This record gives sequence, structure tokens and C-alpha cells, in this order.
Amino acid sequence: MKAIRYAAAAAMGCAMALAVPAAAQDFPLSEGEYVDIGQITIDDGHSLDYANFLAGYWRKQEEFMKKQGWITSYEILANVHKRPGEPDLYLFTRSKSLPDAAELARRSDVMRKEMKMSDAEQEAASGERAKYRHIIGGQLLQVLTFK
Repeated sequence: MKAIRYAAAAAMGCAMALAVPAAAQDFPLSEGEYVDIGQITIDDGHSLDYANFLAGYWRKQEEFMKKQGWITSYEILANVHKRPGEPDLYLFTRSKSLPDAAELARRSDVMRKEMKMSDAEQEAASGERAKYRHIIGGQLLQVLTFK
């Protein structure tokens, strides 16, 4: 009896596996760019400090990544009607694909050289910003477009 149940389950699994490609062909959406969203809060009295960081180091880094083709665009959105618990800013970066581990390591090396900062210096700078800037969340979304 168990053999019949296992055979039936296997047959059902094969039927479902064969049906997936046909169903996928009928799916009306195509996968597009990835959108990485950082959610940032800023302590009172430090908006200018963080704006200077974004306009300087962050922008330079994003422009370099765009020039390299690693991202397609970036932007900052302000939460105009912020409610309690929501971020002040959303930092968006868009990319066509996600790098694997080896590519990510290569990009990190290139970025360190471009920004002329060691990992320790970058960590220290991030620690200074963490006194007034708080990353409260993030999301990685993927754009879906109609076929």
C-alpha cells in the first residue's frame, strides 16, 4: 500500500513539474530591475550633517557605481508626512542584477581604491554617522513589468 502511495505522489510531482514551464509561459509579468531601499531616521539637529554626507561621500560612491554599470540609478526620497516609527528618508538604488559573492568581493576592492578608504576607516566613519543616523530597515524589491 505504501508503494502505491509513493508512486502516486511521485507521479503527481512529475506532473506538476512538467506543468510549471507551461504555466510560466502564460505568466503575464516579466522580472525587471532590483530596487534596494534603505530606511533612515535622523536625530533632531543633524539633518544638515547627514545631508552633507549624502551630497558628498554617498553621492560620489553612487556615481562611481553607476559609471561602472553596477547600478542604473539612485535617489533620495523624503518622508514628508512622517508618522511615528517611519523613516525620515528612503535611499533607493536600482540595478539590473545582483552580484554573486566573488563579484561582490571584487567590487568591494575596486570601491575601496576609488574612495581611498580602508575597511577600518569606512567602519569608523559609519560609526560616527550612527550617532545621529539610524538605519531602521531596508527592502530589496524587484520590478515586474507586463509582457
